[in-house]
Amino acid sequence: DLRLGFELRARTPSTETTMTDEKMALLELIEKRADTDLVREMLGFAAERLMEAEVQVRAGAAHGVRDPARVVQRNGYRERAWETRAGRIELAIPRLRRGSYFPCFLEPRRTAEKALTAVIQEAYIHGVSTRAVDDLVKAMGGSGISKSEVSRLVEEIDGRVGAFLTRPLEGEWPYLWIDATYVKAREGGRIVSTATIIAVGVNTDGRREVLGVATGASEAEVFWKGFLRSLADRGLRGVKLVIADDHKGLRAAASKVFHASLQRCRVHWMRSALAHVPAKQRPAVVAMLKTIFAQETAADARAQWNSVADALRERAPKLAELMDNAREDVLAYTAFPREHWPQIASTNPLERLNGEIKRRTDVVGIFPNAAAIVRLAGALMLEQNDEWAVSRRYMSLESLAVLSDAPRVSLPGVAA
Repeated sequence: DLRLGFELRARTPSTETTMTDEKMALLELIEKRADTDLVREMLGFAAERLMEAEVQVRAGAAHGVRDPARVVQRNGYRERAWETRAGRIELAIPRLRRGSYFPCFLEPRRTAEKALTAVIQEAYIHGVSTRAVDDLVKAMGGSGISKSEVSRLVEEIDGRVGAFLTRPLEGEWPYLWIDATYVKAREGGRIVSTATIIAVGVNTDGRREVLGVATGASEAEVFWKGFLRSLADRGLRGVKLVIADDHKGLRAAASKVFHASLQRCRVHWMRSALAHVPAKQRPAVVAMLKTIFAQETAADARAQWNSVADALRERAPKLAELMDNAREDVLAYTAFPREHWPQIASTNPLERLNGEIKRRTDVVGIFPNAAAIVRLAGALMLEQNDEWAVSRRYMSLESLAVLSDAPRVSLPGVAA
């Protein structure tokens, strides 16, 4: 048995859960000084103990111990590779029944920070330097940045992001969320607003994954068809519903590529609808519209939609006409399992991702090219995907079973 010359003591829920500086220093020392095979074993051993200690704090009790202080049950393990200077280490990361756990020593944001650094330095070298970029480069000690250094960093990030964004997609993905956020980039000597598209799917195992990132003209059908086709070519199949804003061309592309319905984001539609109502009347109209989405069945929701539209026809004729034309788009989600309605009625599940992208892209200001946008957004999405991989299912297996195209197999009973 391998034993390390140090002890990792179990910590109580009130103890700080992050790795101490001493442990970090020890792991770095081990990586630098020892035999490679021994290092991997020692790091694996240390990582296992650290994860157990951290999860014990989160759970409130040790693994397998009955304790009234326990706040959450454990739920098996999830495998993940850990790349170190001593080579790859296969980790078994504990899972929890509620919430998620991600080991502190994996440094989940390292790739995104490298990508941000690469984009800032590339912008600086190409002369796309706003005051913010200049200040950041100086803060990073970048007065002597060379093109070769930036190229090496860009190549490293592009390799990881490229592998992530072109990986094969296996299984069925009944739900596909698509949303766009806009950033500025240099194109042909001009500064243009470029749409950055994020696609997220849920598979029949109930897991969420980021499936694609792209930039382009979000109103063109040819762009949407190409983007969706690229996902299909990687193996995306079984899509029943695409949830997105009202992008022109997306409906036709979703139908042609996946034969899927399109759910228009309910939240975005309501914002557009209220533009047809005087400000003083908006609170009352919002209350009326919310009664539609409070219904328990698809038939009731459609009936209430018609009632509200008729009630508004005299005082808000433009809104009533808008409702007549948008009913099937906005209520498409009601044709799917009731348990999924809160998630599939809008693109809200992507709001946090878009917020994270905007927060980082605002630091850059103007990107040197479209590839730099994909580099940064792709790195952020790669790390988000890693976090989702060790979190609980987004949807239950039972509720998703009715959406699978795979034939259901029932085993014959065993005679007593």
